[in-house]
Formats: sequence, C-alpha cells, structure tokens
Amino acid sequence: MDRILKGLLRPIFLSRILSITILATLFGLPPLSAQTAMLKGLVKDESGATVPAANVEIRNANGLVKSTVADSSGAYSFSGLMAGDYSVQASAPNLSQAQPATARIASGTHTLDLHLEVSKIVQQLTVQDTQTGSVSTASADNANALVLRGQDLDALSDDPDDLQADLQALAGPSAGPGGGSIYVDGFSGGEIPPKSSIREIRINQNPFSPEYDKLGLGRIEILTKPGSDRYRGTINYNLGTQLWNSRNPYSAEKAPFLLNEFEGDAGGPLGKRASFTLDAQRNLVHNGSISNGVMVNPQSFALTPFSSTIVTPQALTRLAPRIDYQLNEKNTLTLRYSFTHANITDAGIGALDLASRGYREQYTNQTVQVGESAVLGSAVNETRFQFYRAAIQMLANSDSPEIQVLGSFNGGGSQLGKSFDTQNTFELQNNTSMIRGAHSIRFGIRLRAYTEANISPLDFNGTYSFTGGLGPELNSANQAILDAAGQPILTPISSAEQYRRTLLFQQLGYSPSQIRALGGGASQFTIDSGTPELSVHQFDGALFGGDEWRLRPNLTVNLGLRYEAQTNIHDWKDVAPRVAIAWAPKGPAVLGKTVFRAGFGIFYDRFAITNTLAAQRYNGLVQQQYAVANPDTFPTIPSLGTLAAYRSTQITEEVSSQLRAPYLIQSAVTMERKVGNAVTFAITYSNSHGVHELLSNDINAPLPGTYNPGAASSGVYPLGRPGPLFLMESAGLYNQNQVIANGTARLNSGLSLFGFYVYNKALSNTDGISTFPANPYNVSGEYGPAATDIRHRVTFGGSVNLRGNIRISPFLIMQTGLPFNITSGNDPYGTTLFNARPAFAANPNQAGLIATPYGLLDPNPTAGEEIVPRNYGRGPSQLSLNMRVAKTIGFGGEREHRAKSASSGGGGGSLNPVIAATGRGLGGVIGSPTTSRRYNLTIAMSARNLLNHTNPGPIIGNITSPLFGQATQIAGAPNGEGFYETANNRRLELQIRFAF
Repeated sequence: MDRILKGLLRPIFLSRILSITILATLFGLPPLSAQTAMLKGLVKDESGATVPAANVEIRNANGLVKSTVADSSGAYSFSGLMAGDYSVQASAPNLSQAQPATARIASGTHTLDLHLEVSKIVQQLTVQDTQTGSVSTASADNANALVLRGQDLDALSDDPDDLQADLQALAGPSAGPGGGSIYVDGFSGGEIPPKSSIREIRINQNPFSPEYDKLGLGRIEILTKPGSDRYRGTINYNLGTQLWNSRNPYSAEKAPFLLNEFEGDAGGPLGKRASFTLDAQRNLVHNGSISNGVMVNPQSFALTPFSSTIVTPQALTRLAPRIDYQLNEKNTLTLRYSFTHANITDAGIGALDLASRGYREQYTNQTVQVGESAVLGSAVNETRFQFYRAAIQMLANSDSPEIQVLGSFNGGGSQLGKSFDTQNTFELQNNTSMIRGAHSIRFGIRLRAYTEANISPLDFNGTYSFTGGLGPELNSANQAILDAAGQPILTPISSAEQYRRTLLFQQLGYSPSQIRALGGGASQFTIDSGTPELSVHQFDGALFGGDEWRLRPNLTVNLGLRYEAQTNIHDWKDVAPRVAIAWAPKGPAVLGKTVFRAGFGIFYDRFAITNTLAAQRYNGLVQQQYAVANPDTFPTIPSLGTLAAYRSTQITEEVSSQLRAPYLIQSAVTMERKVGNAVTFAITYSNSHGVHELLSNDINAPLPGTYNPGAASSGVYPLGRPGPLFLMESAGLYNQNQVIANGTARLNSGLSLFGFYVYNKALSNTDGISTFPANPYNVSGEYGPAATDIRHRVTFGGSVNLRGNIRISPFLIMQTGLPFNITSGNDPYGTTLFNARPAFAANPNQAGLIATPYGLLDPNPTAGEEIVPRNYGRGPSQLSLNMRVAKTIGFGGEREHRAKSASSGGGGGSLNPVIAATGRGLGGVIGSPTTSRRYNLTIAMSARNLLNHTNPGPIIGNITSPLFGQATQIAGAPNGEGFYETANNRRLELQIRFAF
C-alpha cells in the first residue's frame, strides 16, 4: 500500500517543490523551525463529515485575531502563534458553533477539531450586536451568492440531469454567451454526482476570483462529501409511473413511463488515519419518447398531423468510491474514482423525428481524482489531478437515407451509422493559500490536456431535404392554375406540401422535370464519404495569482491576474486582470449590516477541441461533403462517381488563421444588506461586453447577383472554384445588461427561503460557432436578441420543517419566453444552408407573401425590403412549480452527538422554550426535519411541474412549415441518458430513504 501511495504522490511532490520555491522567493517564507507554535484541525458537522470553506477565527486575551478558511477537505491551520490561551470559533452557512473552543498553545504543533451544528432558534434570538448578524467584506461572502447544504438540497431533484437543470435555473441567465459553468470538487467538466453524495453547492460565489476561467455569475461549484469518523449511510429508492402523471399535451395518449432508481451511499473510518465513502446508483427507466409533426398519408396523399409514442428503455449504473487518508500531521490525501455505464435502446426519438430515426447508444464514463493538501509553514498547498474518460458508441437502427422535411418531420434512418468516440481529459492543479498580515494570498497553476479519437460515418447514407418555397397553385385535379397570360400562378408552399407533391406525382408516373415544374422535388441532397477515423489533441494552461487585501476592517480590495493559452489557435495573449472592492459604511445604523461591492474582470473562453475535429475532418482530404441543389434522383441514392453530373459541390471547413480566443469584459456593482440576523438581500447591476465571439461564415459564397437557385452552374465564386468554404471566425459581438435582486431568509432551524429576480437584456450577432449569417455578404441584420435573452426570471425555493418531522420543499421557476430565429427555409445565396430570413413586405398586395403573427413576410425579399432581424421571434413564457413533501420516522437509540447536546443543555433541534410554550408565532408549527434516533426512515413524494402548466419547447421558426410559430414538445432537452425525459407533463415520484 505504501509503495502504491508513493508512486501516486511523485508528481504531487514535484509540484510541491515548485510551490515552496515560489513561497520562499516571493514572500520570504521563514523556515518551519522559526514558527513558535501551530494549531491545526478539521471542521466537522453533526454527522461527522468535514465542512469545506468554513470560516475559522482565533483570538487571545490581548485581542489578537487571525482568520482563515478551511480547505476543500475541511482542514484549517494557524502558524506563528505565541504561547498562551486562545479561543477558536468556526462558522459556515446554516451551521454554527455552540460556543468557542479553547486551546492552550505551547511550542510545537497542536490539533483541535471544531464541531458545528445546525443553527438553533435560541441562538438567533439571543445573540445580538455580534458579527453573527453582519455581512462581510470578504470576497467569498458576497450576499448575491447562494450556498446550499443539508435540508436546502431537498428542494432540488434527485436525478442528476434534473438537478443540473435546477442548478442552472438557480444560477440564472449566465453572464456572457458561453453559458454557466459547473465545477465538481474544483474540476471543470466531468459528471454531476448523485445528490446523496453532495456536501455543498455554491452558486455565483466570488464572481471576480482569478482562480477561475469563468465568471462567478452563473458559476456552480459542487463539493462532495468526504469520509467521517463514524459509520453512516443512506439507501434510497425512487419510483415513478405514468399512472400518477399527467398526459403530455403534445401526445394523443398518455405516454408510458416507469422509473426505478436505486441509490445508496455509505462512509466511515478506515483505521485511525483514513476514512471512506461509497456511492452506488442503478436506474431502470422505460420512458415514452413522443414525436409530433405533419406528414403525408401514404394512401390519400393528404397532409395529416401525426403523433407517435414509443418506449425507450434505459439502464444506468454508477459506482463512486472515495478514500481520505491522513499521511501525517501536515499532509492529507484524497483518492476518488467514478464509473458510469448506460445503455439506451431507441435513443434520439422525439420532437419531429420518426421512430425509424432511432439508434442504440452505450456510453461509459470514468473519473479518477487524486488530491493532496499540505501545511507549508504559514501556507496551505493543494494539488489536484483528474483523469476523465468518456467513451460512447452509437448504432443506427436503419441505414436508409435521411429525409428532412423542414419544420414538418424527419424520416428515414439515422445518419450516425456506427459511430465511436473516446475523449480523454487530463487536468492538474496546484494552488497555494497563505495569510501575511492583512493579505490573504492565493496563487496557482492549471494544466489540461485533451485527446479525442472519433469514428464517425455521419451522413454516409445521404440526406434529402425538402424546404418548401414558391410553387404553382393547383386545382382539385392537381393541375397548375394559369393566369390570363397562360402562366402558372405561383404561391408559397410548405415543406410538407413540396414533399406531398413529390410522392403524388411520382406515383402518377411524372418525369422529374414535370414534378419540379409542379412544385415537387427535393431541395437538396447531401452525402459524405472518405475516412471516418480521426484523432486530435489539445493542450491549455493557466497561471493565476490573487491578493485579498483587508485595508481596513470595513474595506477589502481584491487584486488578481490570470494568464491563459492553448494549442490549435494562434493566440498567446490571453491576459485577464481581475479587481474587486468591498466597503462597509461606518455608523451605528449601518455598520456590519450593509456592504457595497464593485468588480471588473476579463474572462476568456477556450476554443473547443470538437471545433478542431470538425475542421480537420472536413478539410476535403479526410472526408468529403457533397451537396446537390434541386436533385432529380429522389429517392435513389446516386453513386459518388456520378455526383459531378448532378451539379454537386464540395463543402470544406477551416479555422481562421486570425482566430482569437473570445473574451468577456465584465463589470458589476452590488449593494448588500442584512436585516436582523435572519434575512440578507442584495441588488446587483452587471454589464458584459463580449468581443471576438465565435461564428462561422461561407467565404466562398457566390458573389451577390451572380447566383440563380434554379440555374445549373450559376455563380461567380471568390476562390475560383465552386463549393462552400465554412470558415470558423472570431468576429462576433455580445452585449448584456442585468439587474439581479436576490435574498435569503433563514428564520430558524425549521424555515429557510431563497429567491431572486433577474432582468436580463442580451444582444449579439452570434450564438456560437454554429451560427452563420443569413446573407454571407451582409451582416447588418445579425445583431439582435441573443439566445440567452430571457428578459425576466423569478426563482423561489426553500424548506419548511413542520412538527412531526415533516418537511416541505418548494421550488418555483417563472420566466419570459426565449427568442427564436425566423427563417424562410430556402437557400437564395448558394451556401447549402437554409438559414435565410424573410423580409417585411413593402407591398401588402404582392404575390407570394405569408401572413404571420409578425406581419406579412416575403420569403423571397426584393430590393428595398427590410430583412427580419435575427432571433426576432419570441416564445411563450414558462412556469414550473416543483414540490417535495417528506415525513421522517426515527427508531433505535439516541445518536451520540444528540445525547451530548442534550447533556450540555443544547437539545438538538429544540425550539425556543418561550415560543414553544405559548404556541404562537412559528413555534406552533415549526419542528425538526430529522429525529434524534440512530435510524431514520423518510417517505417522500416529489412532484415536478405540480401545477401541470404547459411549457412549450423550441418554437419552429421556418415560415414555410405548416407548424410555424408552434412547438411540438414540452420544454426540455435530451438528458444525460440520451432521451427526452418529458414523457409526462406533471411527474410524480415516490421516494423512500433509510439513513443511519
């Protein structure tokens, strides 16, 4: 065992030598022998689990005060102490220390563990004029952050995918176009662990910290539970069935749904110097996958709405052991491994996709984490290493070509073929924290390496697309209606109508030219060929340093600097300064109750390895993408050798040599206020200015006025050869303004509430690397609402503990609608894309106009007409109320820590005797969520979308679709298991938990 540990620790010791050298050189770190005394220990809660990031203060009779923050393993230390008597006090959100611990310090090292309990009503009522009721100027204590632990987590879902959605809703619309970020135990990427293994969740904390590459607004930090000094564990079972649920409003019948989830975790000591935790999960789900749209009746050739439901079986297994080992008095080692395997049958079905588009999916994710913390004189050094491997394989149920009828349905087979993808991520961090007088200094390094091996025969079977457009108006005999001049009267036809005419006239034996003259025929055919195997790699690194300088007791200044760089782009100038100021006004009415904060920082986004993979794959050599406009071969797949005869063009992709890493210039001001000892609220204004945002453009599109969509070889191409060249560029712009009002209320041990309101206005000319301008030669209409432009959002949640060990946990989300792009469904610019936008009609009597809720729109704009701006449409608002009601039954003997509390007069979870005696106020109904018994059985019912409100999903923006402006599914995206978990509108789950 010792030999294995030494092998694992070799790279850690090398990074440790570097940290010691930096400390000694930059800060004059004295030798350990010069320190007179040291006090160290662990901060623990009632269950014996350690409390990361707890605040710890030490005082002596002369008023000497030192403070520190416990590290990720709950360890704290003070060095350079003179001999004498000290009092030590620790605190954490919703946890407090009954009374300060005392320590008599002499020379040498002393150990003192601190124990926190859930805050009691009696403490909150009797403690006055102390720091308990104050807000702090410390950077990590910003009141617009939300820290969830213990009972606060009960308001969130047990399912990791639903949990992620809940957390992203709590974080609010993220600052910037990159979206929110999630860190698990300090690592980026990876999987969200089961909720039973989560120790604490921090949201929007310390927004301008130089330690992170992502802005704090929208950042989610998850800390898992370490081992403890006593054995503990939980066993959970969740049951869901369609019998309890409501029908999905987009399904003609109630979709099948059966969920069986088995979860468990256990932990305890392994001898005197080690402890362990073990998490296990087994999910068996039969989910109803619902498809909706409009398709052609094969007998009558009439356009008919369809709704289909099939069962998608899914099985998931997860196992995650963790060991915490104290190497010696100054070094602690953490080892964690996580294994997840899932198998899904008939994945990828939902929305507009028919059952034939299904595929089988299997994936295996593995995570290895090694962490080591050490006390180096007056500093604490942490080294963390993570290896994350994600391996996925997908097998299409059918090898038929795909049929895309835009905005109506998607049929044929899945174009995934037989695909494999393996991603390996290596991440090494080394961070050092130290206190030097009024300075809290933290610096470190992060190194990441990525490799991806991919086998992807995507679209090797070909795809036919039907987009709609202008076609002759037909009479009852399906013949063209002629005008007075004997010419067909043209009218807009939908994508489904174009497909219907193709099938109808093919059955009647018409030639391809006759079918196209009557408005039928496919709009485009695409097919890929070449070598499906490809491997790429990428490396990035970052250095940071920060100083939290407490200039005065009521004034703190934070200065930080971060530098980042990566391979695969020619950009090595990513310097990110960070600065923040926190000031508490003086005066008896405001001292300790009000804090003003201001911050500024630059935050970079990395260029993803998947973008490099796409550019190298579709360079015209590894694989070839062919596109044929207006093909006359449907449904036959032409051979690759004959594509030239069908006016085919080849599509290639490149990364611009001038591409830079996008970055966000962020500034914010906040006012925080504490009301009494229970309520804290904050109001924040933030501004985000993003430059060099990623987008793509066809730089070889035919020159304006030279391309005729109906002509065979029209167009003058800038590069001299036909065929699009999709260039990935960093020419995007993003601007966002937010006003955020949030508050928390922890009125007593039985009632805690939190909530926020966000006004958000975000404008941009791109929503990411896959965004193309509608007109490659005119981007004037591209600047408009960003995909993150949710104007108003309200979130409210909390936990209420009633007498009888009953807990109620509500979670409410309300928001205005998302923007969506309005397109005309055609390709007038020869880019092979169908993202062109219509124009506002200048002449209401013009032929071919389409009436929409946004006015008369012209799908074929003429000179002088105003093009509809990007993301001009707006979806409906959404409302979702989730609720959990739980009852706990205790049995067995008294728990040891409860007995100790009772003997010392604490009474774990007891009410204030004055309130309890009168039965007035909250004391008449408020109780403890748990019992003082050794064993607890909790029976709960959890409801998602309790009010059964219909929340439409993505809106169809193609004006040639018969479903324009409508949704075909309820809100939600494919979850981590590979299917839409939206079979039912209101979903209930029976939950049983046994804890010891």
